[in-house]
Amino acid sequence: MLSKKENVLETIKKDGNPDRLTNCYQAFAPISGDPVFQYVRGNRIQGTNSYDRWGTYIAFPEDQPAAIPIVTAENQIIKDIENWKEYLKVPDLRANCSEGWETAQKNKAAIDSSEYFSMTIMGTGIFEQLHQLMTFEDTLCNLLMYPDEMRELIGVIAEFRLEYMKLIVENLHPDAILSHDDFGTKTSLFMSPDVWRDLFKEPYRRLYDYLHANDVLVVHHSDSFCEPIAEDLAEIGVDIWQGVLPTNDIVKLTETLDGRMALMGGIDSAIDAADATEEDIRAEVRKALNAYGRLKHFMPSYTYGGPGTIYPHVEPVIFDEIGRYNEEHF
Repeated sequence: MLSKKENVLETIKKDGNPDRLTNCYQAFAPISGDPVFQYVRGNRIQGTNSYDRWGTYIAFPEDQPAAIPIVTAENQIIKDIENWKEYLKVPDLRANCSEGWETAQKNKAAIDSSEYFSMTIMGTGIFEQLHQLMTFEDTLCNLLMYPDEMRELIGVIAEFRLEYMKLIVENLHPDAILSHDDFGTKTSLFMSPDVWRDLFKEPYRRLYDYLHANDVLVVHHSDSFCEPIAEDLAEIGVDIWQGVLPTNDIVKLTETLDGRMALMGGIDSAIDAADATEEDIRAEVRKALNAYGRLKHFMPSYTYGGPGTIYPHVEPVIFDEIGRYNEEHF
């Protein structure tokens, strides 16, 4: 029997031979104690309101499962895209995060590398950072009305993200990086595919070329409708598109991609609810497995950008149902 890690590697190979379906994030072990993550997102504490290193207002209500950037016309950082340099102060990662890696290094060393991928999670991708610096409406309008200014700003954010990756690789060298950026809603992209290709494709290619040059697996999280740019994601080096919502045509995408990028997701995370019964959860998981379990390069998972469900009783049932499917079919 293959280890969890070996099974993922066989799943993502074009002509691989996995001996079962992978099971959500079970093959990935996040490395805790990363000082860059703490520096950039350490203010996100449940029950508090704060400002992050860029100056964005972050609300994390006590009764909510995650922090929420609140960007309004009054508090947005970049109030005039034509003069964005006057407003923006980029956090200096190298100056603030060059030390303090001992805990993360110790935690990485404790991971069984024969069984698991060590993994670092990088939230707030390039597009997400844009709409945390200005309102969402301004972000989308500026992509169309001021593409030159937005291209320059995207370049600055991409450089920040590259520096983030360099610090991670230099100090931890994880097996995989889970890089977040949501490009759309449940049913559509936030922009046309051509706009995405014009402004975001090459910056991301540069980032992922760096990771591949350092033998780091690229797992890109986008729990959104990215079907129109899926082949582009594969082209720029995404090894696993994590967060694939079932509103994407997963069957068609698998055939079209033909092993150039694995798809991780397919289970509708709406099932992660306080009142979800075991029967409900199993039915939703089995629905996804019946639809996609026969596909090559498919990795069943809930679509969140990291391990764990909001309601603790949900995840063990998902794990168990995928395990039952594997016993029946492999």
